[in-house]
Amino acid sequence: MTNQSQHKPFILGLTGSIGMGKSTVADMFRELDVPVFDADAAVHILQGPNGALLEPIEAAFPGTTGPEGVDRQKLGAAVLSDRAALAKLESIVHPAVAQMRADFLAENGEAPIMVFDIPLLFEKGGADTVDAIVVVSAPADIQRARVLARPNMTTQKFDYILGLQMPDAEKRARADHIIDTGVSLEETRQIVQNLVTKLSPPLA
Repeated sequence: MTNQSQHKPFILGLTGSIGMGKSTVADMFRELDVPVFDADAAVHILQGPNGALLEPIEAAFPGTTGPEGVDRQKLGAAVLSDRAALAKLESIVHPAVAQMRADFLAENGEAPIMVFDIPLLFEKGGADTVDAIVVVSAPADIQRARVLARPNMTTQKFDYILGLQMPDAEKRARADHIIDTGVSLEETRQIVQNLVTKLSPPLA
């Protein structure tokens, strides 16, 4: 059988608000040999030492880059409370990330399932680019405790970030699948395993 569709991966869009455990879930997919494209990791590469975006970012936001790449604190301060500046930064970053994602898709085209780990999947209009959406979620009190335990995180910064993100309840309502991280790691891992088993094509 040489059905063309057998060679097109089923693409899962993995998303979730800050502190919901999305990175942990992404690692669980990797443990099951599911290729995962990490949009945040792509940004780190593009903005790291000798990164492709250092020159345009420095031109747009002078003083925010150096030999080690983008100074994330300086760049964050430049865009944190300025939506126009944030939009300007995104116009630089998003096309480059999209190209890296296209390259990743081409390199892993034989995989039956692939995950695109995209934090702002709903907010930036990427939901139509995937075959199904997985939302990682946990109770609000667990989310808040996780985020506020991070270095350099403040309640003000957390509330601002939440304001930029679609509410968790709305994400859950729009999800095709929900992965709960408010339970034990073993339980979450079983949810991920069950989903991969469900979506995997039957063996020929």
